[in-house]
Amino acid sequence: MSPLLSGLTGPEIERLSMEIIERELGSHDFGYEELQVVKRIIHATADFDFAKTIRFHKEAIGAGIKALQDGCPIVTDTQMAASGISKGLLARGKARVISPMGTQECRALAKKMGGTMAEAAMEIAARMEPGIMVIGNAPTALLRLIDMMKEERFLPRLVIGVPVGFVNAKESKEQLLEHSTVPFITCLGRKGGTPVAVAAVNAIIRLAAKVSD
Repeated sequence: MSPLLSGLTGPEIERLSMEIIERELGSHDFGYEELQVVKRIIHATADFDFAKTIRFHKEAIGAGIKALQDGCPIVTDTQMAASGISKGLLARGKARVISPMGTQECRALAKKMGGTMAEAAMEIAARMEPGIMVIGNAPTALLRLIDMMKEERFLPRLVIGVPVGFVNAKESKEQLLEHSTVPFITCLGRKGGTPVAVAAVNAIIRLAAKVSD
């Protein structure tokens, strides 16, 4: 049994956690920027499977950093995801976090469409300036977004699409991987979720902050 460590500060715990992750991750083919995203996801989930299942479009991280530098919005599929995104780091730039989910406008549009609120939230997002789409919960949101991209009705700067679950989660991510017309970060299989999506976007925010320093 590992000895308990006491008296550590938050930053010390984070540093130690990252050291453990790098050590246990072992050899890999990730570039420096991709590795920062992978490490943040593992840190948020304690699940090393993501190192095997995560997939990056070759322009994903660069596109995300540029979108943040340009002050583009970060649109999430849940209020929980919006709450998890680092406002402290974002405060250095002009980017803002928006979640249409659960708003009166979203509820009304979902009723009119006869679909889910997640689908309606994507339709609302399509009226905004294209930015970073963060989807960790709702496969229906990702599927609607993919349809809009195929039709070229809405082309975000980056899609972080990692919905979790048993109904259409795996399939929606496969569609993103195969048919996306914009840069993306996704993962294979049923695993994913809001913590994964938030960890990925926060890692990119950190990378953008370093570029700006």
